Amino acid sequence: MKNRVLFSIFITIFSFVYTVSAKQEKYTKHTVAKGETINMIAQKYKVTPYDIYSLNPDSQNGIQLNSVLLIPTSASVVVINSSQNTTQNNNTISHLVQSKETLYSISKQYGVTIDALKTANGDLLNNGLKIGLNIKIPKSYSVQNGAVSKPEEINKVIAPVVSKPAVVKATLEGKTTYHIIEPKETKYGISKKYGMTVLELEHLNPQIVSEFPIGFKLVVSGNVINQAVIETANRGSAGTSESELAEQSSLAKPAAEKSTAEKTSTKKYLEEYVVKPNDTIYSIANDYGISEQELISLNSELKRGIKLGMILRVPKGQRKEPVKKEQGNLLKTINTNARKQLALLLPFNISKIESDTINSTQARLKKDKFLNLTLDFYSGVLMAIDSAKVLGMNVDIKILDSQETKNSSNVATLVQQNNLQNMDAIVGPFYQSNVEKLAELLEPTKTPVISPLSKEIGKKYTNLYQSMPSVEFLRNSIFDFMKAKNGNIIAVVDTKKGSVKQYIQEMQPNVRIAGLSEKGTFVADSLKVLFQKDKLNYVVLASESTGMILATTNAMLAAQKDYQVQLVILEQNDTFDFEEISLTRLTKLKLLYPSLSRPNESDEANQFDVKYKKVNKIIPNQYAIRGFDVTFDTLLRLSQDNTFEETIQTPPSEQIENKFDYVQNATYGYTNNGIYILYYDTDLTIKEAL
Repeated sequence: MKNRVLFSIFITIFSFVYTVSAKQEKYTKHTVAKGETINMIAQKYKVTPYDIYSLNPDSQNGIQLNSVLLIPTSASVVVINSSQNTTQNNNTISHLVQSKETLYSISKQYGVTIDALKTANGDLLNNGLKIGLNIKIPKSYSVQNGAVSKPEEINKVIAPVVSKPAVVKATLEGKTTYHIIEPKETKYGISKKYGMTVLELEHLNPQIVSEFPIGFKLVVSGNVINQAVIETANRGSAGTSESELAEQSSLAKPAAEKSTAEKTSTKKYLEEYVVKPNDTIYSIANDYGISEQELISLNSELKRGIKLGMILRVPKGQRKEPVKKEQGNLLKTINTNARKQLALLLPFNISKIESDTINSTQARLKKDKFLNLTLDFYSGVLMAIDSAKVLGMNVDIKILDSQETKNSSNVATLVQQNNLQNMDAIVGPFYQSNVEKLAELLEPTKTPVISPLSKEIGKKYTNLYQSMPSVEFLRNSIFDFMKAKNGNIIAVVDTKKGSVKQYIQEMQPNVRIAGLSEKGTFVADSLKVLFQKDKLNYVVLASESTGMILATTNAMLAAQKDYQVQLVILEQNDTFDFEEISLTRLTKLKLLYPSLSRPNESDEANQFDVKYKKVNKIIPNQYAIRGFDVTFDTLLRLSQDNTFEETIQTPPSEQIENKFDYVQNATYGYTNNGIYILYYDTDLTIKEAL
């Protein structure tokens, strides 16, 4: 997809580069046939899947019927590991490091020690584990952990030992690929991983419509060959009967469907409500003007938690009218008469690609992360432009190459050559210093300049719009939320987080900080003495230490029998993704945090995913969605009777994952205050806190 996008840029904007970028390494073209997988294709051409992934980066997210793959002329023999790219020779096993993997998780996957991994790789791991690094696995790796000992075994049904859900993530059985649900995983995350929508995942696995149990074996591609094998692997035992399979299939029905007798006994003043995505006990009770306890008294099954599809008894005729999405205001007031002009300055850096006589386009795509980010963002831009056409927006759009690095760009030349001062708005460049340079040049004409990705707080320009909320605003927002709930706020701050401690002491003086030991370790008693019984106790945890996180959360879990407690973090923390910290632990403590974006599984979001995948053969990532959201929000604001500056007085605009609530800032023009306060709910989903 990215090759196609990049080539289209060359042709439509910089056609003179086409002949240079057309140079390729020797390869064979293969058209994907029905039922084929990367592994089957690799075997056919006697190459490794990694060789195919190298020439076709997007194929790692799934391949489509009739899509064309580039196959290298020769490569080494491959052996497939259940969830990762691995290669094998006579002496070693090679593992391609994936996102969020650690030495610990890899050692568990292959049944070896961390020391053995370090010894096998020598100096390779001196600078730490990095995504895309090929590391060696000692020969004593465990077959039951998913490694296959012989290449010819790859098309046989693999029956791994599933004593722990995390042992095997995805296995090939015949022509079908399966995925074991691990702790912390969601339908949304798994569907993104395998290049499908949530609806497609549910279609393949109707049992997960109302349930999503850890350890369940999902079909993620291919044909379902043996449903009994799926259930056997999930339960760790054999012998599933047809009646059992029929019963399991019934899980697709609403989890709390009432019997005829129950429905008959429903009182006249009650009506039924079907639980929808993102519903909580609190939100439903609030919608019907009753307390949570009253709702639970009407529906005793809620004592075990709320689930999608449940049918609840609620007061008849008392539901409040839902507040309409603010985006609808801008959509309803589109003016298609006045023609507007929009420019996007994106860092394709075509001149560098043109002058690179060493690396092919494929090679650049493989190693140039900034180019990949740009192309992902650009693919979202194109989706926004297409949506604008459908809505009849009257906007001329010009896409220009900003040719930028962190310290340089050609914005001055672009302003002069393209009369950018006459534009109604400009999105880009990416780097803060270059955005500020453009804003400075265009400040006399008050041309709005929207910074799409930078979180930095820069210089003051009256025409500069920071579309990314600042880190400081995120922090302030979560503290404002806790204060509005009249909570007792306590902070546990690692000694390595000096800036956080300083922020709390200076900006949040009423927050009490729990004491640490002389060695800087957590002390449970120092936290407990700060708890209050008559309030919700928010514990703000600022640490990237697994030990401190476990110690703090252990103390909070132990205190739950006597106190109301909730865990809070000031920003998303990758340490919480480590397998040592279970999702159950975080949901019990209802982990609360501020976020720039939200998980969105609405019909509109699913339709966007489907349309994007149809065009680009892949599910959109965060940068593609960001490209759509920023561009479409800008197009909406340009298509109003008011000026762009005047549209900030209207309610916020909410797109696929991002919210835009611009306010004028005394220091640096305009800033976006559109954020979300999210929490981990007990039904293992992430929801917006109210």
